[in-house]
Amino acid sequence: MKNVLITGGAGFIGSHIALRLLESGYRVSVLDVLSEQIHGSVPEDTSFLYNSIKNKVRFIKGTVLSRNDWMTALECQNIVIHLAAETGTGQSMYEVARYTDVNIQGTAILLDILANTSHSIQKVVVASSRAVYGEGKYLSKELGVVYPSPREAVHMGKGEFEPKYPGSSSLTVLPTDEDSKLAPHSVYGITKQVQEQLVLTVCNSLGIAAVAFRYQNVYGPGQSLKNPYTGILSIFSNRIRAGKSINIFEDGLESRDFVYIDDIVGATIRGMEDDLVKNMVFNVGCGTPITVLKVVETLMSELDMKVDVQISGKFRIGDIRHNFADITRLKKVLGYTPQTDFNLGIRKFVQWVKRQPVEEDNYVQSLEEMKRKGLLK
Repeated sequence: MKNVLITGGAGFIGSHIALRLLESGYRVSVLDVLSEQIHGSVPEDTSFLYNSIKNKVRFIKGTVLSRNDWMTALECQNIVIHLAAETGTGQSMYEVARYTDVNIQGTAILLDILANTSHSIQKVVVASSRAVYGEGKYLSKELGVVYPSPREAVHMGKGEFEPKYPGSSSLTVLPTDEDSKLAPHSVYGITKQVQEQLVLTVCNSLGIAAVAFRYQNVYGPGQSLKNPYTGILSIFSNRIRAGKSINIFEDGLESRDFVYIDDIVGATIRGMEDDLVKNMVFNVGCGTPITVLKVVETLMSELDMKVDVQISGKFRIGDIRHNFADITRLKKVLGYTPQTDFNLGIRKFVQWVKRQPVEEDNYVQSLEEMKRKGLLK
């Protein structure tokens, strides 16, 4: 039996992994700062996620920016699942220092401790993101495989939302594999790229096994319904239940790869437990693109409620158009195939949503903030 430390273990992904590990007989410790944006002002009363693990794990309230908190949390541990991070593409573009501090410096402190102190860590699993790919992989009729640069505001302002590439008349989106070019378009994406490279590089030099998982758009029960910087499934479902209108950016045909929380948990633990898997990167998604318009239509159908849907044509700087994962490596090397498709996952998610109170969200305020920063056009 091994001891596992989960940083950010009171969060959406972390709490689900913690509970699954406890069921399997692991001893679990959690290091989490209990951010108000995620857990509310009084987590004991307002956080479904924190309460799901409370009194079940060894809990350390602390920050990855504190060396002392790290030292306390790492005591007697064998494995670290490093999930603690600031998340949200849009917010990262103006809270630059906070994102780089937590995501990069917090990881650097962990690695510095592993390099310079006595410890019992045998493996580090780090959560990365599909954001490291930027626009991802496309097929050009004239040029073959290409990786488009960030879309330009001058084109998007005219309703030309699809990526462009010099010398190519048209582009077809392809599933993005792990060997694809890394070209993040946001501060968040940059921090995740640095984070995974730090972990893989330093752990390899120390003889510690390391695995990075590039998660696609994760959703499921427990995801915050009031954090305006969380996934669109939570944001939209809460607004639909509140009878509020939905504002869809661009033309609604932008797409993402939505992966259910149980598949994230399953793949992560499989990678953690497999002793032959080390110094590797895996995509974790379903491998199927779903448009934002399809998301809204499916949510309204499952909730049996309709609200005004506005396809605004507005766009956010740093957003990508499409991205979906090539999960061949996940299947072949880890032997893991996602079990929950989009329709089944949405049904399970909505069943949970219906049992939750309708939250007062700050979605409109978050858009106004981005507009003031010049990031919403």
